[in-house]
Amino acid sequence: MGSYNHQDIEALVLGDDLIFCVLSNVKKGAEKTFIKADVKPVVLKGELHYQVSKYDTQKVFHENLSPQGLVSYFEEVLGHYFKQAQFYTKKSDLQVLFNKRGEGTVLKKPPTRFAVDLSHNRKKQYLIPEGEACDFMQALGVMDSEGKVYKKMYDKFRQLNKYLEFVEDVLPYLGDEITIVDFGCGKAYLTFALYYYLVKLKNRAVKIIGLDLKQDVIQFCNQIAVQLGYDGLSFRIGDIGAFDYEERVDMVVSLHACDTATDEAIGKAVAWKAKVVYAVPCCQHELFNQLENNEMSLLLKHGVVKDKLATIVTDTLRAQALEAVGYQVQVLEFIDMTHTPKNILIRAVLSDKSEEQKKLDYEKYQAFINAWNVRPRIDKTLAVFFPASHKPE
Repeated sequence: MGSYNHQDIEALVLGDDLIFCVLSNVKKGAEKTFIKADVKPVVLKGELHYQVSKYDTQKVFHENLSPQGLVSYFEEVLGHYFKQAQFYTKKSDLQVLFNKRGEGTVLKKPPTRFAVDLSHNRKKQYLIPEGEACDFMQALGVMDSEGKVYKKMYDKFRQLNKYLEFVEDVLPYLGDEITIVDFGCGKAYLTFALYYYLVKLKNRAVKIIGLDLKQDVIQFCNQIAVQLGYDGLSFRIGDIGAFDYEERVDMVVSLHACDTATDEAIGKAVAWKAKVVYAVPCCQHELFNQLENNEMSLLLKHGVVKDKLATIVTDTLRAQALEAVGYQVQVLEFIDMTHTPKNILIRAVLSDKSEEQKKLDYEKYQAFINAWNVRPRIDKTLAVFFPASHKPE
């Protein structure tokens, strides 16, 4: 553990030592324009530049900076706007955390990334690369024994890697021993990907439990896990609401759980005080017949518009409800809409929010509920965790 020194960061940027960087955790009181940024080196017209990608809740904005321009950008935002930075360099990984006064501490670890070709049009670099044999990908029929991805499975291959990129962002919040519950795991492509990535690529000690209602699917997944020697991965038959687990859970995953099953999964995660929650909602029908808003009546006039609106309102309430119980939440595009319409990812990380901030977040949540005159399932699921004495009808 050491103290942050801007000159050290300047040296690694100007010395061509930086491989990748993630900036996150916006400082309280800052005028929030972006919720996260990442930085990677590129070569443009034969010269080294850095591409800065800035994320808001819906879009990403790219900007190419010279090395000195990046040094100035870091000086502007580190400790003043972003409270956390993860630097991946050729020599080490550096996690920098800033306090309220803008003072930084640095945690240094051995390097986990390697420098790659900096051509701007280079082939996409995936966390699980194409062209290299991967045991679970082969077992699940995504690629052959030589690492070639089957054409019909390429969208699935891209989806798995995109998901892991989102997971990589939250690794600083997770320890070396991680317990994960995956609700509604289905054939468990992403469950296996999580295990492979965390255990084989990140050397973490991981226990993952996949839950699904289909007996044949659970039997198949357990067979594959045993076949691959994935000792920390197991699958169980069960319903989300009835599932009980008394040990610590660090991360909860719920992908495409239908309608209010997503709310049940979120409720379990909050009860366990899980550090990280990932939810990709599906079939948000619950509020369709509840929505009422005189000022927005035109949005309720046509069924197809109302259906989309019900989805937006439902997921907005889920995100804000998580904010109100102490999480920092991002709503992200999980994968391009051309591949699946179920492409909204709610990512929540447990934070150290003050009770005052949680109360303010709850008041915004309650105002939005009142504006649409609804009582969503998430309101009942998280009622006991809200900072105010709220008893749903």
